[in-house]
Amino acid sequence: MAKVIEETGLRNKIHVFRDRFHAGEMLAQKLKPYIEHIPNPIVLAIPSGGVPVGSMIAKESGIQMDLIIVRKIPVPYNTEAGFGSISWDGEVKINKELVDQLRLQDDEINSAIQKVRSELDRRMKKFRGEKPFPDLKGRSVIIVDDGLASGYTMLSAISAVRKHSPARVMIAVPTASKSAVELVAPHADELFCLNIRDTMMFAVADAYQEWHDLTEQEVIEILKGIF
Repeated sequence: MAKVIEETGLRNKIHVFRDRFHAGEMLAQKLKPYIEHIPNPIVLAIPSGGVPVGSMIAKESGIQMDLIIVRKIPVPYNTEAGFGSISWDGEVKINKELVDQLRLQDDEINSAIQKVRSELDRRMKKFRGEKPFPDLKGRSVIIVDDGLASGYTMLSAISAVRKHSPARVMIAVPTASKSAVELVAPHADELFCLNIRDTMMFAVADAYQEWHDLTEQEVIEILKGIF
């Protein structure tokens, strides 16, 4: 079970970050005392929203940053919600409880999975090109996203990273639902989250004063000089 490190003064609050860059700066300060004492750290940011957050952590901490491509599997007719996720190496994680609750049929599930696989391949080429994935063996990996709603996307990222024999896996997110923290924590060594909310309704966007879906071009611009 991961040690959960939060900013208790931000518990259950909304609009606590100006934007994703500001959230990354605040996370970097929270991480600083820990990064100084871990072996060979590296930030792995989840595109798109995790890239500005991760870029600030990498800049403020002076450590390497790379990308880990994972995507949620969207619920049919509600693309903001997901019933699972897929990592760049093809591993699928399914929220079986939600699938049963939504009464999704096998053909709907399989169709959604195939669409996400195609999108993953496209994003890998767009963001990584031919750049090889970094060697993570013996390294301290900090996986970064802009928030955890269900937590299933992060589970895919953790599972994919564990296959590469890192020394430790740390999660760093500005905001998360309490249920997502409880889901993800058993699979990591530390989980840093500044703004944990156990309110009935949760949206990652509510933690930010300025929020928009990043375009791929915005992601590419942020990565210039970093990645």
